[in-house]
Amino acid sequence: MSVELTKPGLQLRTEGLSAGYDGRAIVSDITVEATPGKVVSVVGPNGSGKSTLLKALVGVVRVLEGHVTVGESEITNLAPEAVAKLGVGYVPQVDDVFPPLSVKENLEIGGYLLSRHEIPARIDAVLDFFPKLKSMMSRKAGKLSGGERKMLAMGRVLMLSPSVLVLDEPTANLAPMVATQLLEEFVRGFADHGSTVLLVEQRARAALRISDWTYVLGGGRVVLAGAPQDLEQNPDFIESFLGGSSTRR
Repeated sequence: MSVELTKPGLQLRTEGLSAGYDGRAIVSDITVEATPGKVVSVVGPNGSGKSTLLKALVGVVRVLEGHVTVGESEITNLAPEAVAKLGVGYVPQVDDVFPPLSVKENLEIGGYLLSRHEIPARIDAVLDFFPKLKSMMSRKAGKLSGGERKMLAMGRVLMLSPSVLVLDEPTANLAPMVATQLLEEFVRGFADHGSTVLLVEQRARAALRISDWTYVLGGGRVVLAGAPQDLEQNPDFIESFLGGSSTRR
């Protein structure tokens, strides 16, 4: 990875966070922490509040109680643009690219906080990390495969050289082999080069393989947390998320 692609990681932390819609909490009393050089994953059943948690971190959903900090900065309920300026890059599960625009135009939009002369160099850095996109610069984003589209979505976020990457279901709707490459080569790669990565992932086994620490959400709360190797020996986790077997696949 280019040393210019991301900035040194910052700690991302929530403490006692409750958040939701129209004043009604979807997640409650959530304390999670992600640190530089680590992949921290959040897993749980559908409807457990995983995406709501991430949206609250980046200012898309209202925090009702508690705090969110990145580094030394309080970011609770800041606008998403302000959160991005403080080094937090967010890739949503859906609406992650602009389908009518070309790959190049999507990357340029991703650099909206940069001066015009900075954008070409940033695009070059992104393309060095995602070389497959180099031959697709004029292709409409809506014509990309699922894996190519997710690379572009991450590339857009990397245009601002974030310190923290917040990724919501990056493997959704991807073929298993593509999903594995995305997680093991790219997502893990971000952390291995010093970034802070907070990942929501439905594929529990795949998430554990690349994670340093995992939180399990259930009913809008953290119900389990631990190192992946420990969770894989926890009967409750095995039964709920690993299909009754502790053997990795």
